[in-house]
Amino acid sequence: MTVRRSAAALAAVSAVFCGAIAGAPAAVAAPSPSPSPALPEGLYGTADPTYDGVWRQSLAFLAQDAVKTVPSDKAVSWLTGQQCADGGFASYRADAAKPCDAKTVLDSNATAAALQALTALGEHEQQVGKGVEWLKSVQNEDGGWGYNPGFPSDANSTAIVIGALAAADAQPATIKSAKGKSPYDALVTFAIPCTDKTSGGAFAYQPDKSGKLIANGDATAAAVLGGLGRGMIVEGPKPGAAPKCVSTDPATPEQSARNGAAYLATALAKTGHLDSAPMPGAADPAPQPDFGNTADAVVALSAAGHKDKAAASITWLEKNSAAWAAAGGPAAYAQLVLAAQAYGADPRKFGGTDLVKLLNATGPAPAATSAPAPAADAENEKEAVGGDNAGIWWIVGAGLAAGVGAGFLISGRRKNRQ
Repeated sequence: MTVRRSAAALAAVSAVFCGAIAGAPAAVAAPSPSPSPALPEGLYGTADPTYDGVWRQSLAFLAQDAVKTVPSDKAVSWLTGQQCADGGFASYRADAAKPCDAKTVLDSNATAAALQALTALGEHEQQVGKGVEWLKSVQNEDGGWGYNPGFPSDANSTAIVIGALAAADAQPATIKSAKGKSPYDALVTFAIPCTDKTSGGAFAYQPDKSGKLIANGDATAAAVLGGLGRGMIVEGPKPGAAPKCVSTDPATPEQSARNGAAYLATALAKTGHLDSAPMPGAADPAPQPDFGNTADAVVALSAAGHKDKAAASITWLEKNSAAWAAAGGPAAYAQLVLAAQAYGADPRKFGGTDLVKLLNATGPAPAATSAPAPAADAENEKEAVGGDNAGIWWIVGAGLAAGVGAGFLISGRRKNRQ
């Protein structure tokens, strides 16, 4: 997912030199990043937020929600303050007090991520409703969405919007374009048929200039969630049958998503990780491990009921992702938390690292957090408390005492999710 924020910079350059994109508004180019941005209070991370401010804040909230942590009011107010009056979000607005206008470059990915985060937090129905209406207003004729309004649809943007609509109970399948196309109609057009012996089941980001679909790991992971109607927080279902690519006519969103999961399972089986795609125009370097896309693939496989196929990837991430996450900041930590949570690993003991603590440290102190009580040695507990049953109830009592205050606050802030 963090790859998309880098893609925004490329999109800005492309918009300057490729202004002939059909239907693109004049002001599609993202603003140039400031060399030394003055970071506002409440924002997670210290890097220039020009391309990822709303994105990384939203991912941080989603990861915190997955581990029952409530962000501070200051942090939440920063995110809600980024929303424009029409419901959309830009990647980042340095001066949120200034009303959005025709020159404000709105971002479908940032909007969708923010809506998922605000839905998870609860008590933000008005902001979520306005965001849903904005997404509807910029839907492309094929039923999908591009990175910015007016851009051609792509698998990533369409998938994350589906996740936002589903989280907001907006029934994505019923949201039709002027030509009667749903988001799912657009999504399946990026799926590579099973008859392709090397890439069957994968999704492309977009067709290339010749119309060919080229497998993309990031797009595939996103499309698996979108095709299943899932958002970024995943509690994996019970294990399903072994993943395999199955052709249907016509292609259905769910089967296309499951075909994508089969492709990811095969791709991860080789090394435990996905590789980064070369940047456009760059020389053909040796493939480099892609930590973010690997984490997203774990989430996608877990959502499809195949987390057993992600075991090696979780192990690989535990051993190798620390330096990447430290450099990437809140969005990277959030991706790892979401992957661990979806798989069933403990994000507080991820390769010897407490990802939740590191994530929380990148922004304002949370309003509440629900950390598990430390495990005690069974034999020592018997001696100190008086037997097996006494030891068990001592643990339960300690856990209740530690979590009761946080529990009330978390319950209150999330009551509208019920």
